[in-house]
Amino acid sequence: MKSYEIAVLPGDGIGPEIMDAALRVLDLVGREFNVQFNYKEELFGGCSIDNYGVPLRDETSKVCKQSDAVLLGAVGGPKWDTQPHENKPEKGLLELRKSLGLYANLRPAKIYNALIDASSLRPNVIRKADVMVVRELIGGIYFSKPRGMDHNKGWNTLSYNRKEVERITRTAFELARKRDNRVTSVHKANVLESSQFWRDVVEDIHKEYSDVYLNEMYVDNAAMQLVRDPKQFDVILTQNLFGDILSDISAMITGSLGMLPSASLGEKHSIYEPVHGTAPKMTGNNKANPLGMIASVAMMLHYTFDLPDAASMIYDAINEVLELGFRTEDIATRNTTIVSTSGMRDLILEKCEDKSDTIIEMVRMSYEG
Repeated sequence: MKSYEIAVLPGDGIGPEIMDAALRVLDLVGREFNVQFNYKEELFGGCSIDNYGVPLRDETSKVCKQSDAVLLGAVGGPKWDTQPHENKPEKGLLELRKSLGLYANLRPAKIYNALIDASSLRPNVIRKADVMVVRELIGGIYFSKPRGMDHNKGWNTLSYNRKEVERITRTAFELARKRDNRVTSVHKANVLESSQFWRDVVEDIHKEYSDVYLNEMYVDNAAMQLVRDPKQFDVILTQNLFGDILSDISAMITGSLGMLPSASLGEKHSIYEPVHGTAPKMTGNNKANPLGMIASVAMMLHYTFDLPDAASMIYDAINEVLELGFRTEDIATRNTTIVSTSGMRDLILEKCEDKSDTIIEMVRMSYEG
């Protein structure tokens, strides 16, 4: 039996609740595929500040580096807004990504047919949309120096070197080869020298991937086109800041941030997390949507552990439960059955086990009764 070590960082807010649901699903899938997953849980983010004074301890970083993959729930919240900038929960996340060398952030935005009415866009616009945003994660304006502020002004620096652009570009082209073979490179080369450099390096690397269609688009147009016609995109390749914005736009096309997973990949390490926040108002109410976290587990099985069949088991279970009309509160529509975090977890487990629909019906009756 294969065995893997997973660093588990539940984080803040609804993080522990959705993490519990995801680990239950991972345990079941592990048994089905004869794989043992061992967990090492660490405090991270705001809860680490509360207990240790810092969002990321050296010990936590060490555990992550020694693990085969990292699962992260969510970090941050209003409770820690008064923390100094260098000690905010989100700063710990940036530091962890940097220390693990996670240069590629993958954010898929695929429409589930059962949720097509949950989107604010018309069904004919989003039906069959399947976008993968590939965002450079540890360079650009979030990390470049100098940066700072005083009483009169604030300043940041946006720069990229050739290695940073080359490696994220190759990641995008390799992904495109496994999808629909199309890459849209998004930049602002009409006004930014850093984007002109980005464009030139991407075009150079494209010579190694001439079988992949390459399109270029300014970021403001890309934001508009994502809402107007998302089906035109396959893989979107872009820098850190632009990717941060465009990935949230693509996420909302699906109807809910709570549905979407993400992967942050490096040469040796990886973090998998849902794209939503900590949702403090939902904490402890058993109402959080765990599907983004559960889908993040599926991405981990696929990209880090090369278990595509195990990943498909989870994706299929999510799709089947949605087709049956079950929803958490954030994605509920007319004529659907609202279930809790634990209720959705149990439904996914049932479908993964591929047993009879007895429990499905029992859960429905308990919520409708």
